[in-house]
Amino acid sequence: MNHTHLPWPDAPPERIIAYQGVPGAYSNLACRERFPALTPAPCPSFEEAFAAVREGRAGRAMIPVDNSVAGRVADVHHLMPHSGLHIVGEHFLRVNHQLLGLRGARLETIRSVESHVHALGQCRNFLRKHKLAPIVAADTAGAAADVALRGDPTRAAIASSLAAEIYDLQVLASDIEDAAHNTTRFLILAREAEWPPADGESVVTTFVFRVRNVPAALYKALGGFATNGINMVKLESYVDGAFVQAQFYADVMAHPDEQRLKLAFEELNFFAHDVQILGVYPADPFRRGLA
Repeated sequence: MNHTHLPWPDAPPERIIAYQGVPGAYSNLACRERFPALTPAPCPSFEEAFAAVREGRAGRAMIPVDNSVAGRVADVHHLMPHSGLHIVGEHFLRVNHQLLGLRGARLETIRSVESHVHALGQCRNFLRKHKLAPIVAADTAGAAADVALRGDPTRAAIASSLAAEIYDLQVLASDIEDAAHNTTRFLILAREAEWPPADGESVVTTFVFRVRNVPAALYKALGGFATNGINMVKLESYVDGAFVQAQFYADVMAHPDEQRLKLAFEELNFFAHDVQILGVYPADPFRRGLA
């Protein structure tokens, strides 16, 4: 599928939500699941999805950041601090991989399967059991489009049920992922911040920072979160180009208007610099099931 000339929806910008990928991608599915009244707009890259919102062509963007099996999504954490956008929400999507083939095809006649490298890895046991040769593609929905275009009954794709619907493919096997917990977390981005009221554990604050180049700086920088009883649910590090200084990305369950987070940030700023809040937003109800 041609990723560079994807159709842009004919709808008011405030009714459009941008995502990276082609129609039928899991990001497309997340848009439909979370915002059924909005029109999803496919973009060839994360940068293009950010730009669509920043330039006013879309009101929202749906961006994947983590998968419970594959880990963090490459590039997104590096791009977000420079995107000019704000995180206004999160969404958790249970990823159910389907084996898709041409209509009339059967699992027994399939010889090769194409998909994104992560999707292939997440269905390794199924592929091994059925002796299917994996072929790496740029993305899941693009693989489905390719299978439909080629018309080869021995070839299948791993993609979403939405991709089967869009490209008129048959589901040859359902829910073939190895891990029952396969879930992707998405962040919802907008041009303006939309902070919810401060009411404790139901709010997530996402921020980035760099620690000063002194011994135990990270330990000292994070001490204020522990002493003020703030639950840090995510902390990841990224090195700079010279491998000298690390940047950290963090999610905490608290609101900046709460006194406890104000105190924690005061201590953080004493041992760190370049502290930037990327978003303050309601915690997705999915988190309650993780407690």
